[in-house]
Amino acid sequence: MTAIARTPDDRFTDLPDFPFEPHYHELEDGLRLHYLDEGPRGATPVLMMHGEPSWCYLYRHMIGPVVDAGYRVVAPDLIGFGRSDKPTDQAAYSYAGHVAWMREWVEAMDLTGVVLACQDWGSLIGLRLVAEMPERFAAVILSNGGLPAGQEPPEAFAAWRKFSLESPAFPVGDIINGGVSRELSAEEIAAYDAPFPDEASKACARVFPSLVPLGENVAVPDQLAAWESLKTFGKPFTCAFSDADKITTGGEKAFVGVVPGTKGHDLHRTLSGNHFIQEDDPEGFVAAILDTARHAGV
Repeated sequence: MTAIARTPDDRFTDLPDFPFEPHYHELEDGLRLHYLDEGPRGATPVLMMHGEPSWCYLYRHMIGPVVDAGYRVVAPDLIGFGRSDKPTDQAAYSYAGHVAWMREWVEAMDLTGVVLACQDWGSLIGLRLVAEMPERFAAVILSNGGLPAGQEPPEAFAAWRKFSLESPAFPVGDIINGGVSRELSAEEIAAYDAPFPDEASKACARVFPSLVPLGENVAVPDQLAAWESLKTFGKPFTCAFSDADKITTGGEKAFVGVVPGTKGHDLHRTLSGNHFIQEDDPEGFVAAILDTARHAGV
């Protein structure tokens, strides 16, 4: 049986700009999933999904402004990240497994009328959720991510995949700092390191890049099916990619004009910053969320 790492609570004490209370949901397989839940429970939920190798701390500067605008923010930690449980065997993780875990949580929370804000792996998983249960979603805001389906990996991503598997050290906080235009403080870097007290706890962070379906990959058929569903998704869909991300630059071209919800509005925009745009331009990302939600009438 795969060992499960559960990061001690004291590693999350007094993190900068992170006053939020933890919430937990136990999945059917016994894994504990952590999430934030801020704002009125009866308000329209804005689902903020993080990627690799971050956790919901990434959205700390965005949660307050969205709640202040009258929305409920739910921000989960993917299994393997943040305060969620972390199987220590890389073989315990798959793309389909992550989608299933998050779908189970969304259904357990009975989230409806959802405005999805997603980036990086948050988009790979979040867009699959939209494709599988479009009736639960009212709008999508996509930044620096996508839904790859077997394309050849960009050179920068291929290098990242190799590093994640082979590097003797995997300094999560420094990795995130390297994907930000501004300089994170030592305390912020430590906050990104907090979920990972040892190498065993980094199993998912290490394997995630290899699960991205670029090139030959077992997930490609599921991706193609998801694309067929997205090609019928007519609710507002905004692309808000950043201007300095070497990996995802131009990624909006796969969506704009293809997903029906991307058409007939002027909500698309370019944000200012690197890959982790939540750190570089949280105000711009918040504006994209609020503009899109209002356009959707929620």
